[in-house]
Amino acid sequence: MSTAPRLTALDSLHRSLGATMTDFAGWDMPLRYASERDEHNAVRTRAGLFDLSHMGEITVTGPEAAAFLSYALVGNIATVGNGRARYTMIVQEDGGIVDDLIVYRLGDSEYMVVANAGNAQIVLDALAARVGGFDAEVRDDRDAYALLAVQGPESPAIMKAVTDADLDGLKYYAGLPGTVAGVPALIARTGYTGEDGFELFVAPEHAEQLWRALTEAGAPHGLIPCGLSCRDTLRLEAGMPLYGHELTTALTPFDAGLGRVVKFEKEGDFVGREALTAAAERAESAPPRKLVGLIAEGRRVPRAGFPVVADGKVIGEVTSGAPSPTLGKPIAMAYVDAAFAAPGTEGVGVDIRGTHEPYEVVALPFYKRQK
Repeated sequence: MSTAPRLTALDSLHRSLGATMTDFAGWDMPLRYASERDEHNAVRTRAGLFDLSHMGEITVTGPEAAAFLSYALVGNIATVGNGRARYTMIVQEDGGIVDDLIVYRLGDSEYMVVANAGNAQIVLDALAARVGGFDAEVRDDRDAYALLAVQGPESPAIMKAVTDADLDGLKYYAGLPGTVAGVPALIARTGYTGEDGFELFVAPEHAEQLWRALTEAGAPHGLIPCGLSCRDTLRLEAGMPLYGHELTTALTPFDAGLGRVVKFEKEGDFVGREALTAAAERAESAPPRKLVGLIAEGRRVPRAGFPVVADGKVIGEVTSGAPSPTLGKPIAMAYVDAAFAAPGTEGVGVDIRGTHEPYEVVALPFYKRQK
């Protein structure tokens, strides 16, 4: 018997705006409001407003919270300063990626771990299983937050109209408590679009008030509501990995080209250290498949799971693919054999239902915003 999807605090508002809704990781979420292309382009050139309340917030507190997180995760959480955030991962004992995470340090002994929606319960269970022996507490705070995001080049101007928080002093991957449109919020300069922007963690009962205030403040700047569909094409253009596509339990961070997030130099043991040490050595001596960008020469769109081919052989697999509104061509991310990973490698194609379509190999990301 299937369970009904969970609803965010903004569910009725999305429906009143005519959103096309979809079941995503057990949540009913807006896929698009009108045109996916228009929403994508708004974020690239002006601003977009997202409901991301399906993300999973887990609070970790206690005198040994930092030591515990440094043991449970691959990063060195002890070096995260107050008000800063860090991208990291949680892995299995065999080094396989369970999820990629952002950890915010909210105080001397308080941290918020933000997990992907589909993995939130798995991450929560893993942290709860690993906390034994540490003077720390793991708390499920998924129901305590709604999460809104303003993304795009106009986002600082929009935010300045509704808060007196020091946004100019707020660096990328940092967060500070403040008031936005009269609503208490954690204001984080993070996002998943490749643009400047802010993510706002608020109490669910304040979500609608904040959405309406941001919509009003954003109107002169061209802000529009945006759904998950354009969020996917935005992150794909920006070369950002998506769990279940570029990241899975079958891959270690080194296989995914993200070995830099593993901090072997930190004090003490951590889950997966032995396996990751071996993975790092393997990556040095026999490079694994590399994640590359592919740009179509034709119009056919590659999809996850399609084989990448060269010289009549399969040399890799597409992990994500979509039409790129910014480039005007289909693009993909794919893991390919190291011998074919150099930008400009000739003779590479994607097998799209039996036809080998030519693709150009490029370095990621496809798109990088102008500072």
